[in-house]
Amino acid sequence: MYEQLKIDNQLCFRLYTAARLVTQAYWPYFEPLGITYPQYLVLMVLWENDKQPVNDIAKRLLLETNTITPLLQRMEREGLLKRIKGEADTRQRIVCLTTKGKLLEEQAKNIPSCLGSKICGHGVEIHELLQIIPTLDKLIETLGINHTVEDR
Repeated sequence: MYEQLKIDNQLCFRLYTAARLVTQAYWPYFEPLGITYPQYLVLMVLWENDKQPVNDIAKRLLLETNTITPLLQRMEREGLLKRIKGEADTRQRIVCLTTKGKLLEEQAKNIPSCLGSKICGHGVEIHELLQIIPTLDKLIETLGINHTVEDR
């Protein structure tokens, strides 16, 4: 057996597992709001800055537009947002929060602290979480820069 192929030696396995478990830990907070984790991400981008082109939302979430478009369509059907034609370029779609989408911000405002308390209540200190953010940002930036069509 190759040492480098053992699952315990894989950074990717830890990142994947941590991401999956964090997303899973959000579920009890999202269920009453009727949203999913990807929808929460879109909403956070729009709560920060409403009325954005689809392309800008996709870039902010490091996703392709063909990945985010079906998500936006579902959110529109659920009444969380609306997509309107751009004024300068009618091919462009601008995404705007509806009243329902705006009201969810108030309902979701405590989710980050609730999840933080849930995590920190089990042996992980908040300063430990904050310390890994810059490293994760560098990893994301590095992989994002080096990710090209040829890599797929």
